[in-house]
Amino acid sequence: ASVRSSLGLLLLAAAIAAATGAVEDAARIRLRDADSEARRTNLAFAPSPSASFPCSGTGVVARSLCHLFSRHVPAAHRSESSSSSSLLSKLRCLFGKAPQGGGEGQLSGYHRLRTPLHSHSIGTPLDEREALGMRGLLPAGVVPLPVQLDNLMEQLRGKVSDIEKYNYLATIQDGHEDLFYAALVNHTFECMPFVYTPTVGEACVKWHKIYRHTPRGLYISLNDKGSVREILESYPEKDIKAVCLTDGERILGLGDLGANGMGIPIGKLALYTACAGVRPEQCLPVHIDVGTNNEELRGDASYMGLRQERVRGDEYDAFVREFVEASQAVYGRSVLLQFEDFGNTNAFRLMREYQPKACTFNDDIQGTAAVVVAGLMASVRVTDTPLSKHKYLFYGAGEAGVGIADLIAEAIQEETGSSLEEARKSVWLMDSKGLVCSSRKDKLAEHKLHYAHEHAEGCVSLEACIDELKPTALLGVSAMGGAFTEEAVRKMAALNEQPIVFALSNPTSKAECTAAQAYSWTDGKCVFASGSPMEGIEIGGKQLVPGQGNNAYIFPGVGLAAISVGASLIDDSSFLVAAKSLANQVSQARLDQGTLYPPLADIRDVSAQIAVDVAHHMYEQGCATLSPKPSDMMSHVREQMYDPSQSG
Repeated sequence: ASVRSSLGLLLLAAAIAAATGAVEDAARIRLRDADSEARRTNLAFAPSPSASFPCSGTGVVARSLCHLFSRHVPAAHRSESSSSSSLLSKLRCLFGKAPQGGGEGQLSGYHRLRTPLHSHSIGTPLDEREALGMRGLLPAGVVPLPVQLDNLMEQLRGKVSDIEKYNYLATIQDGHEDLFYAALVNHTFECMPFVYTPTVGEACVKWHKIYRHTPRGLYISLNDKGSVREILESYPEKDIKAVCLTDGERILGLGDLGANGMGIPIGKLALYTACAGVRPEQCLPVHIDVGTNNEELRGDASYMGLRQERVRGDEYDAFVREFVEASQAVYGRSVLLQFEDFGNTNAFRLMREYQPKACTFNDDIQGTAAVVVAGLMASVRVTDTPLSKHKYLFYGAGEAGVGIADLIAEAIQEETGSSLEEARKSVWLMDSKGLVCSSRKDKLAEHKLHYAHEHAEGCVSLEACIDELKPTALLGVSAMGGAFTEEAVRKMAALNEQPIVFALSNPTSKAECTAAQAYSWTDGKCVFASGSPMEGIEIGGKQLVPGQGNNAYIFPGVGLAAISVGASLIDDSSFLVAAKSLANQVSQARLDQGTLYPPLADIRDVSAQIAVDVAHHMYEQGCATLSPKPSDMMSHVREQMYDPSQSG
C-alpha cells in the first residue's frame, strides 16, 4: 500500500507538472552517494542517496514531491508544506539558489552572503536584511562602503610582502566584489601591482600552494573533450561578455606554468572591471589544460593540472576550436575572447586563424603593441622626431616584440604613405642567436621573417648591434633581467641626444634595466618606459618619473568598445586607433617629467575615451552589430560601465 501510495503521488506530481509546462524545463537534481553524512545531517530535508526527482520550482509540484519524500521531512516542515516558499527555501539549502531561473533575486540570505557578486556584506541595509532572510547572519550595525574601503586599505598597507597583499585582496574579492573593485577603482595606482603585474607572477609560480578553494572561472582540460559546451552552459553566470583564456605555456617571462597560469586571466579580467567598468558577472576566466612541459611542476605532489607533457598538433587545435565554437554557441557570436600568454608556437597562428571568425585578440601581441606604440607616439612631443625617422632595435623577437614591430610598421606606413614592406625596414630584431637577418632565413620562425633584413651574419651581442645599426630606440622584450648593460645604454646616449630606452619585460625581475639605471647612464637624457612600475630618480635638480607601459591602458578600453557595440571582430587597425587615443591623453606636464602615459588614477576616463574612439572605428569598419549607432557614443559607453559604489 505504501508503495502504491508513493507511486500515485509521484504520478500526480508528474501530471500536474506536465499540465503547467514545468516538466519540460525541469532541472534534474541528484544527491550522490559521495555526499558526506555530515552534509545530509545538516540539510533541512534530504532525499535518500541516489534518489532523483524533477523540480520546476512551482508550488504544487514542489509540495507533491515534498509529501512523496515525507519520511525525510521534519514535522516542523510538514506542517507548513502548503507554502511553496518553504520548500523552495529547502531547495536553496541544497543547491545554493533556486533550481530554476537563477539570478540575484532568488538567492537566499545565507547564500547571497556567500556569493561575492551579490553580497554587500556588512553594508547591507537593515530593510534588505529583513527582506532577504539575513537576520542573525550579520552583526547588527550597517557599515557604509567608504568606511569598509578605509578599513581595507589600512589592512592592506599593514601587510609586509607583495604576495601577502595579493592574497588579502583575493580574500576580499572572494567575499565582497564591490569592496574589492572599490579598492581598485579608488586606489588604482596603489592596488594594481598587487592584483596584476608584477605580483601576479609570483602568485602564478605559487598557485598550487596558495589555491583558495573558492570557485572562480573554469578549468577545462583535455579530459573534457566533447563536453566543453555542457561545461559552459552549467556555469552559473549566463550573461558572459568577455572571456580571457590561457593555456599557461608562456606566463609573463616565467615560462610554462600549466594550470598555475590561471592567475593571469583572473587578474586580467579584474582589470577589465576596474579600469573599464565591464561588469564582473560578465567576465569569465578560463584555463585550457593541455598539460605542461614543466617537469618540476608535474612532479610536485600539490600541482593541480594534468600531469603530462603538452599536447600539440591536431588534437590541440581541435580542443581550442571546440572551446571557441562552444563559447560562441553559448554566449553569442560577439562574445569577446581574449587569448593570453599562449606560447610563440601557438599565439600568432591562433590569432590569425580566429581573428576573422570571432571577436578576439591576443593581448600579448596586440595589446602590448598598442601600449608601446602609444608611448612612442607620446615621445614624439618630447624628441620632436616622428616615428618614421627612428631606427628601432628590439632585444627579443617573441610574440610581444614582433607584435610591437608590426604595429610600428603600420604606424609608419600610415604616417608616410609607404608600403608596409618599406616601413618594416626601420625595425630590427635580435633573438637568442643575435641579429635577425636574411642570411638566417632558413632557420627563423615564421613570425620573424618580415624583419630578416640584409646584413652580414655574426652580429651577436647587443653592444655590437648598437655599434653597427646605430638605433635611436632600444626596446627590451627579452625577459632577461639586466640585459641592457651600462655599456649598451651609454652607447645609445653617445649616438642620440635623447635616446629612447624601453625596458618592457615583466615581472620586475625580468626587466632589461631599471629606470634609475637608464637615467643615470644617460645623464637623464633618455626617454624611458618600463613594463612594471618603477621608482624615479632626481638628476641635476630635475625629478624624472618613468611611465609604465601597462597593457591595462589598452585592453580594457578595446574590450569595452567591442562589448558596447557588439563587435563581430577586432582587426589590427583597432589597436592603432587605441594607441593614438592613449597618446593623445598624455598631458604636457606628464611629458615634462618624462612620463609617457596618463596617471593610473584617470584610467577609467582614459578607457572610456579609448572605447569611444575604437567604437567609432568599428562602425567605420563594418564590424559593429549594434543598430542604430548611438548618437552620443560617450554616453552610451558610460552607461555600460559598472560602478562598485552604485552596485545593489
